[in-house]
Amino acid sequence: MKNLKYLVAIVSVVFLTTSCEEYLEEELVSDVSASSYYTTQQGFEDAVKATYWWNKPFFGPERGFTMSVFGTDTYTEGADGGHKTLNRYDGALNPQQGFVRDTWRDFYRGINQANAVIARSADLEIDEAIKTQAIAEVRFLRGLFYFMLTSHYGDVHLTLEETVGIEVEANRTPIADVYTQAIIPDLEFAIANLPETQSDFGRATKPAAEFLLGKVLLRRSYRSDAQGNDLSQAEALFSNVINNYGFALLDEFSDLWVIGNEQHSEIVWTVQNSKSQVDEGIDPEGHRGHLYFLFEYDVRPGMTRDINNGRPWKRFRPTDYTLGLWDREVDARYDKTYKHAWIANNEGGIPLWTAEEASAGYVDPSLVGQRKFELGDTALFIPGPGIIQGPGKGLGTEDEYWTDDKIASTRYTVYTKRHDYNFDAVNHLRIFPSMNKWIDDTRPDRQKTQGQRDFVLMRLGEAFLLRAEARFQQGNTDGAAEDINMIRRRGAWPGMESAMEISAADVDLDFILDERARELIGEGHRWMDLTRTQTLVERVREYNPVGGLNIQDFHTVRPIPQDQIDRTLNDYPQNPGYN
Repeated sequence: MKNLKYLVAIVSVVFLTTSCEEYLEEELVSDVSASSYYTTQQGFEDAVKATYWWNKPFFGPERGFTMSVFGTDTYTEGADGGHKTLNRYDGALNPQQGFVRDTWRDFYRGINQANAVIARSADLEIDEAIKTQAIAEVRFLRGLFYFMLTSHYGDVHLTLEETVGIEVEANRTPIADVYTQAIIPDLEFAIANLPETQSDFGRATKPAAEFLLGKVLLRRSYRSDAQGNDLSQAEALFSNVINNYGFALLDEFSDLWVIGNEQHSEIVWTVQNSKSQVDEGIDPEGHRGHLYFLFEYDVRPGMTRDINNGRPWKRFRPTDYTLGLWDREVDARYDKTYKHAWIANNEGGIPLWTAEEASAGYVDPSLVGQRKFELGDTALFIPGPGIIQGPGKGLGTEDEYWTDDKIASTRYTVYTKRHDYNFDAVNHLRIFPSMNKWIDDTRPDRQKTQGQRDFVLMRLGEAFLLRAEARFQQGNTDGAAEDINMIRRRGAWPGMESAMEISAADVDLDFILDERARELIGEGHRWMDLTRTQTLVERVREYNPVGGLNIQDFHTVRPIPQDQIDRTLNDYPQNPGYN
């Protein structure tokens, strides 16, 4: 799947295209048409692969991270970026907002591609088992696309038929019906007809379909259209994923993010990226998470931008809530998720000791005019929140150890919350702890925006946390605590495993959401977590200092794009609050 072909989608959802003129000017590749090519065996296989493509504009680029991480309790805005409205919940979050429009458009293009594959397969003369498995793959994808659409937009247009001409009417189908007519039947078909594994890594599998259906039912269990067995079915599906396919938690949490180790035992399903394709520009998307979570290190003393430290776009800044999540004496996950030290790589930017610093007693006068450090030494340091320096060091909290005098007498620059990244600090939008999960030091140059990482949509660690949530919602707090402890023990410093364990009495929805943040921070789940559990408005108001000022109850869904409304003749309705 890393060698996925980039085909022009000949069959399009016409009422969603940018304009009739652009559609008419689209050039065919090798004069291929869907009617002739999709009905050949090779064309059918290429059409299936092309359906996978429509994951890539969302899962990995800025759009998906912005609509999944931004505007939540965990991340608020940094210095840069043109889509801050999705964090601010202000008047610019309206039916013409670009990311809102493009997400709607592209998931519907994926749906129509899936519909085309299914429709064109009817008369295709190939082995029925091969055909059925291929249809199961695209139905899995169609179920995912509709799940994403309903999760972000609420009631949406439902079509299970290929669009081959201009359509000027669209329906607005309730979520409940989209679930029962599309998402759930698609995923049940996928479960029944997909293999447990695929030699072509990245193609849909039975455990991936079970994982997704479990998440679908868990989401529905919070809504008014919930079915009585949603939670028990979701728990059973997550148990299948956990117990029946050989998945295993990695022993070391940080190994989850090692490039080259992306097909490890914890992966259930990922959106694939190819290094050669992103490096050569064949794939215009790639994984770009390495850009958005970094502070502005590259203009600081002794530093310049390089490949190893990343290109800092400063989009997303962690909230105080996020920085207070981990007990760093026992929990290693903060230290293995966030970067602490930057090594000097710019000789011309190394600062000198000054006479003023010597007069204040911070350095011996004999060192005045000499470099504070050399290339290869620490240049910048962010100790981070809570107890510093890992387990058993006894150095106290950041503020206790890094006093003003200690910072002033240290050769390298130290950034602390009280001086640099509290909400009132001058540079708080540019200086903040940097998440290190997505750093891609294999990029060909320091400016390259596309990265080669696969985008992980489903991993075993999350399956345990989702099952814990399903168990808690059924009153099984013992089972929920057992699942959470599986994750917490893995995240502990060596020797601290028992100290990380919780009891059934500790389990409530807030704790589950906190634990999901500790384990899954920055992985693209948070907005859907909070809308699923109906806690978005409450938690943004409490923890997001920018978004909390404006967020209203109607912000739990996005606005319907204006071009969708403008291009239909039957008064397609807008979501309440966005009129």
